[in-house]
Amino acid sequence: MMGINARKMAMGFVAASVLMAPAWGQKQTPPVGGAPKSFTVPAHETYALANGMKVTLVPYGNIPKVTVSLAVRCGNIDEAKEQLGVADITGELLKEGTTTLSSKEVAEAAARMGSTLGVTVGADETTAAMDVLSESGAAAVKLLADVVEHPLLPESEVSRLKTNMLRQIAVAKTQPGQIALARFRKLMYGEHPYGDVLPTEETINKLTIADAKKFYADNYGAARGHLYVAGKFDTAAVKKAIAENFSAWAKGSAPSVRAAAPKTQKILDVTDRPGAPQSTLYVGLPVADPTNPDNVRLIVSNSLLGGSFASRITTNIREQKGYTYSPRSQVSSRYHDAYWVEIADVTTKDTGASLKEIFGEVSQLQKEAPGAEELKGIQSYLSGIFVIQNSTRQALIGQLRFVDLQGLGEEYLKTYVQRVNAVTPAEVSATTTKYIKPELMTIVVVGDKAKITEQLTPYAGDGGK
Repeated sequence: MMGINARKMAMGFVAASVLMAPAWGQKQTPPVGGAPKSFTVPAHETYALANGMKVTLVPYGNIPKVTVSLAVRCGNIDEAKEQLGVADITGELLKEGTTTLSSKEVAEAAARMGSTLGVTVGADETTAAMDVLSESGAAAVKLLADVVEHPLLPESEVSRLKTNMLRQIAVAKTQPGQIALARFRKLMYGEHPYGDVLPTEETINKLTIADAKKFYADNYGAARGHLYVAGKFDTAAVKKAIAENFSAWAKGSAPSVRAAAPKTQKILDVTDRPGAPQSTLYVGLPVADPTNPDNVRLIVSNSLLGGSFASRITTNIREQKGYTYSPRSQVSSRYHDAYWVEIADVTTKDTGASLKEIFGEVSQLQKEAPGAEELKGIQSYLSGIFVIQNSTRQALIGQLRFVDLQGLGEEYLKTYVQRVNAVTPAEVSATTTKYIKPELMTIVVVGDKAKITEQLTPYAGDGGK
């Protein structure tokens, strides 16, 4: 039975509904969106220790937590061809204890701070990070320093880590997206390390603890390190902990630079998956890297073309044609390197038609500049996403790491929203024409060859197979 207060509330709702009914029946005009807000990099301090290690401190937010992240300029880029995977094995071994703490003790120390120790190995950088309670900021610095400067690198864990990696490789080789990515990168980068997405079983099986120790000795050192601390923390205590725990880290070697020379080529590469209900597409080519003034114009052009849910390619092959559920394009970047790629899992029978529509949308954007309203919507989207994505401690560190890796300077972040919104319709068309050229694209398809070969005939290049 309804109580008195509940009954009064219900009656009040009905009365309000009656009063508001006429408005509900009228067409409502949504409010005009506000002007895009610029991204402001929080006040911060950057300095270097005598051994060359850089430090960036970013007091940020009111939540009593702080992220401590050490980026080391080494990763898969530093692997020898016959030792693919050694960077990943070394990164995993960092979590397996120090010369004074067992792996269990490292994990327990992190847990007492309300965190876990994470180590991530990438193409150009390896990061060791913790997100801890503010009161533990200095302790987190000390633990990270011990882990990275004095790793135990125990031989007893190598077999287990290799087994785990071999399992991951085996799983990846059954996934069409991973197969397509691996083929796309190999065709584009050849023998450069960026061309190797997955290690081989052979190289993993041959790796030894001696290889991991040599990789560590050759690539880890203060000259390659940059410690980022962002959040709410005691600046004096953190600075003291940094000085006490990182000043003695050996300088080591400077970061190695292995410039990539990705190939711009018309080629069709097909990997057969008999009976596959879908074809996985990777279609793209090298474009201006983040240091190029055209890069922001490329980002805007990509977002309009295929890099957002409201983009033209997505609207075409997802909403209108129903060929695919989640297509997307992106400007993918590494150190002073980038490529544009459209990725889609399309119905097998629509493989050729999907390529036709993708290239058709590119050609249309080359021929005719977008309308001002369409472009404004994309710019507002990019501006809002940029500000939102940089509203956490980890995201802030990620952005600072990006500009530091690329050598862009903080002006890149401060003026990003402004530059996005300064792009004109004519520049979108011109940028698409300059960089996104269907006649020079690498096309990778993973699907049922018997059912798609004829569909793909119009797209075969000189190097196709």
